[in-house]
Amino acid sequence: MILIKKLLSKIDSFSKDKTNIDIASATKWLFYFFCIGLIAGVGSIIFHVLCELGMHYFMDLMAGYRPASPAGESHLLHPTTTLFNRWILLFLPAAGGLISGWLVYTFAPEAEGHGTDAAINAYHDKGGFIRSRVPIIKTIASTITLTTGGSGGREGPIAQIGAGFGSFLATKLKLSDRDRRIMMAAGIGAGVGSIFRAPLAGALFAAEVLYKDPEFESEVIIPAGISSVVAYCVFCLVFGFGSLFKSPPNLTFTNPLELGPYLVLAVILVITGVFYIKTFYTTTKIFSKFKIPNHVKPAIGGMLTGMVGFYFPETLAFGYGIIQTALNGSNITITALLILAIGKIFTTSFSIGSGGSGGVFGPSVVIGGAMGGAVGQFFHMILPKIVTSPSAFIIVGMAGFFTAVSNTPISTIIFVSEMTNSYHLLLPSLLVCSVCYLMAQKWSIYEKQVKSRIDSQAHAGEFMVDVLAAIKMNDLKHLVKVVPHVKPEMSFVKFKAFFTETKQHYFPILDDNNRFIGIFSSTDVRSLLFTPEVEDLIVMHDLITPDLIVTTFSEDLNTVLSKMSIKNIDSLPVVKDDDSGVLFGMIQRRDVITFYNEQVNKLKDSKKTS
Repeated sequence: MILIKKLLSKIDSFSKDKTNIDIASATKWLFYFFCIGLIAGVGSIIFHVLCELGMHYFMDLMAGYRPASPAGESHLLHPTTTLFNRWILLFLPAAGGLISGWLVYTFAPEAEGHGTDAAINAYHDKGGFIRSRVPIIKTIASTITLTTGGSGGREGPIAQIGAGFGSFLATKLKLSDRDRRIMMAAGIGAGVGSIFRAPLAGALFAAEVLYKDPEFESEVIIPAGISSVVAYCVFCLVFGFGSLFKSPPNLTFTNPLELGPYLVLAVILVITGVFYIKTFYTTTKIFSKFKIPNHVKPAIGGMLTGMVGFYFPETLAFGYGIIQTALNGSNITITALLILAIGKIFTTSFSIGSGGSGGVFGPSVVIGGAMGGAVGQFFHMILPKIVTSPSAFIIVGMAGFFTAVSNTPISTIIFVSEMTNSYHLLLPSLLVCSVCYLMAQKWSIYEKQVKSRIDSQAHAGEFMVDVLAAIKMNDLKHLVKVVPHVKPEMSFVKFKAFFTETKQHYFPILDDNNRFIGIFSSTDVRSLLFTPEVEDLIVMHDLITPDLIVTTFSEDLNTVLSKMSIKNIDSLPVVKDDDSGVLFGMIQRRDVITFYNEQVNKLKDSKKTS
């Protein structure tokens, strides 16, 4: 932090020249996002190394289980000669759950479950603030959970590493909540983009995953893109450039008739996705009701995971290797792929839903790929001339399934394309993801997503300004009231008699030609009410407010309320646009606010019915 502050001070001194302000500001923010990407990339390297070591010493050395790796990864250590032991595999996830549960619930309870949801919640409701200890605890706990057989993904912890540093940096630099949210989201994109070797998708994912509706957080995309590129380069400088999976070179889409089987795939993916979400959160609710210490719950979940893994070991840990095997064209039966998909749903629900630590994107890739492979093989058997390659359905299945459970169709299409280095299936992926999104929009594995920007606390003030700016004073013509006026030559004595018979607080002054020349308020005359010796000397022209504030029918409500706030004015004269001497009447602040509230309620009602 000392080095960062020194560099920032030099940038600030450079910006003292007005001609350099834009360059200095851009340089400062580029430096911020570079730092976030650098830390996220280093975090990805550390987390990946820890996972490799954990898989070697726990799964391989202790249980003799050596799951295959995707083509883009290789083992850091040579495999051991330990014989495969199902019984150790039965109890190992429970031991990992016990350790990770103690870590999480002792030091950072908010690190439980899948970390992306916690980051989304921090964006919307906590001003982007994440405790600095959370990424550390999340990393260690997730490593233990995943490498002892727990089923989960790597994006949750690495997203919190990047997000946590972005939040930490913004807090230390005393930036605003808005800037902290942006830097936190940039960290999410950097972490996810680097660990899955998909920098573009990581940036889009950080901007898209925040909402259920097809919206992007526009102010996040560029910062997340810069940080994601840096993090990806840092990670790949150590582990090599390239994609996570290697797809067959001959995967193309050339037959429109193949869209029929792809539509069937979309329906199956939605059904499977809803089953996954329901199973995951039913498991979460059941464990939340257990009257036992939270520290112990992940161990019970681990035991249940081990029971599934005892019979189906491929459902444990990451599971990427078997998808790579299927992509390579190995003869994996439809039954084996279905068992992998359904088993992975249960092991992920037990591992993470019980309070264990890990992500949900990784398992979704495996589940979707397995279901896609099964559907692809089925149609290849009955329609071999139309469905020529079941491997294509694996890739499209990955994209469609995660879209169905996350409401992120655009970033997911790019994700899978980058992860598999296959861009020839964009057309069927777009179709399947669009259908999956439309059919499964009401469900999401990310509970903290909000429907749209309107529903986010992060944009509450902006939404008010947007609505106010969209309403013109012309829409409030019926609320403009014609009030009694006074003449400039009226004596204060006569005004006192008039004043005692009215509840009016603002008094426009019109000359003999009925032209508006000024205004005064009851506050302006209050001090004169108790000085009768000067009453005969004062006429109402003497009370005209020097700084006249008016509005017109062409102005928007945001401008009107801003003018009222300048001097805490409760009523404003409405005059003609091109002639301020023509007075139409007065508009009350309470009427403006009431009208605004009515418009907001109409908008909310229209969104509910749409």
